[in-house]
Parts: sequence; structure tokens; C-alpha cells
Amino acid sequence: MNHHPRDQKIKANFALIITSDTRTKDDDKTGRTAFKILEENGHEVSFYEIVPNDESRIRAIIGESLQNSSIQAVITSGGTGIGQQDKTVDTVTKLFEKELRGFGEHFRRLSFDEIGVPGVMSRATAGVAKGKLIFCLPGSNGAMKTALDQIIMPGIGHMLWELNRK
Repeated sequence: MNHHPRDQKIKANFALIITSDTRTKDDDKTGRTAFKILEENGHEVSFYEIVPNDESRIRAIIGESLQNSSIQAVITSGGTGIGQQDKTVDTVTKLFEKELRGFGEHFRRLSFDEIGVPGVMSRATAGVAKGKLIFCLPGSNGAMKTALDQIIMPGIGHMLWELNRK
């Protein structure tokens, strides 16, 4: 019996948005990793798109996901670094009604343990917008795997339970 919210086994429908100027759906290894992990955990990806590092395009595609009533969570991949082309975090955080600061902090700690100092340069973050969870992850395959396996999959049921309880 699931007595504690952390034990909730809620299945979610995800949007997956890859921010890249070079990737296509044919060579998007990070997207394939996300699909595999999500589906292995009983979740579904009902929206998948690759968009360039352009603020208006990112805002439009995130907005489309937030308007989709069947989607409970959005994962973005890419655009979380410190380079001039990295636009995802700056664009998405403007939409947050609540920020989950602990997500980024924990992700950076895990990343530091895995890859050292470059892990602290990530601006990975998460928050809530229009009743949906949004996770902004780095574009690497390893970052996707770390975030999904060690934070999102273990916590998604509890997060959605908290978000939807009256």
C-alpha cells in the first residue's frame, strides 16, 4: 500500500523538447535515451520536438506543451550552459510560477560527482508552469540519464501528487 507521497506510482505523459541547432530526430541520442527510460518506467512521451536555440521558438514550443491537457511534465534538453547560444533556461524560467531550486542543486552535485568541475557550469533547473512540471536539462546523453534515473523517475509520482492534490 502506498501510504507516503514519495511512494506514489503515478504514470505521467511527457513532452520532450530538444534544443539544438545541429541535431535531427534521426541522430538525437539524448532523445532516444529519454524515450527509453521514460517508457521503461511506464510513462509516455506524447510530444517530441527539436527546436533551434531561438528564444521565440523555444517559448512557442513550450507554450504549446503547456496548453496540451494530456501532458503532465515537460523535459527540455540543451540550452542550459553558460554560452551565448544557450537560451533555454533564460526563456523557460520566465514561465515558472514556482521554481524547484533543489532540483538544480541536486543535479549539479550529481554532475560534479560524475564529471567534475564542468558539472557546476550547468544551469539545469525545474519548476511549475500552468500546473505542469518543467525540467530543463543539459543536452548531453549522460545528463539526461542522470537526471531521469536519479531524480525525475524516483520523484515524479510524489511531485505530481503534490502538484495535483487539493
